[in-house]
Amino acid sequence: MSTNRQVRLRRRPEGMPVDDDFELTTTARPEPGPGQVVVKNLYLSIDPTIRGWIDRDTYLPAVKPGEVVRSAGVGEVVASNHDRHRVGDRVFGLVGWQDFALLDGKAPLNPIPPGIDPRDALGVFGVTGLTAYFGLTDIGKPVAGETVVVSGAAGATGSIVGQLAKVLGCRAVGIAGGATKCRYLTEELGLDAAIDYKAEDVAARLRATCPDGIHVFFDNVGGPILDAALAHLAMRARVVVCGAISQYNDLSAAYGPKNYVNLIARRARMEGFLVLDYADRFVEGVMRLAPLVAQGKLKHRSTVVEGLAQAPAALRRLFTGDHEGKLLVKVDHPAAAAA
Repeated sequence: MSTNRQVRLRRRPEGMPVDDDFELTTTARPEPGPGQVVVKNLYLSIDPTIRGWIDRDTYLPAVKPGEVVRSAGVGEVVASNHDRHRVGDRVFGLVGWQDFALLDGKAPLNPIPPGIDPRDALGVFGVTGLTAYFGLTDIGKPVAGETVVVSGAAGATGSIVGQLAKVLGCRAVGIAGGATKCRYLTEELGLDAAIDYKAEDVAARLRATCPDGIHVFFDNVGGPILDAALAHLAMRARVVVCGAISQYNDLSAAYGPKNYVNLIARRARMEGFLVLDYADRFVEGVMRLAPLVAQGKLKHRSTVVEGLAQAPAALRRLFTGDHEGKLLVKVDHPAAAAA
């Protein structure tokens, strides 16, 4: 391919992103300069953090209108002037919504070990699984016999959290949207109970399923669900703030928890984190997760959307819940397919 399709931010979204917030452009395929590599993207990771990146400065500068939308992805090195990366290597990094990414030696670019499915490098062995592992074990610090509740429990991160809680000897309760997802949590993943936030009273169900209170709440959602959990904390509980996907489409009017004062009475701790905080321990996390996957103790799913041009639609699916597990875009490279 001599061209490079790129999905660029056309304007900052107001509310749910729409197709007109983005534009598909075509430019020449990049060539590497000194110390640079060109990566042919294979799969793009569709994550809630993208919504923040295209809206405002967060832990990274905001994507500006006219720039390629930032995202993680996996790909194959097709040209290299870098000592550590050879043509044919499969790698993971911040590659963006495009066919080819030009990256220099300063950009974090990690090799994918042989035998690892590229999709799993973005999922259970990637940021998703590592977020679940470090957030639960380092911040939640669950103890066998305690009750762990996770919101967004059927999603890529939440589903790993619930299963890890069971591995650690805890009761695990998941909150998800819809009867099908709730059955998946209990019947396939082995969680002790599931709460359907679309059809059930979350606060009432938390009282029923967690009679001793919530010892660890791993939150991916925020909003009223977080508020309900805060009202039912056990003494010395830990609240792990991983995400707030219910709030990302309108952060200017974000829902603030009314029950945060219960942190005082329960002597509880509430802490946010980024998986990047653990970058120097990623190998440790993968080594802990890999045996559990091999033993069938960690099950995982992915939803693959075909085609680079469908990336904006895939991003919307994060917020509608129209996916299972890890949400990915498979980059189609139509010119290469036609050759």
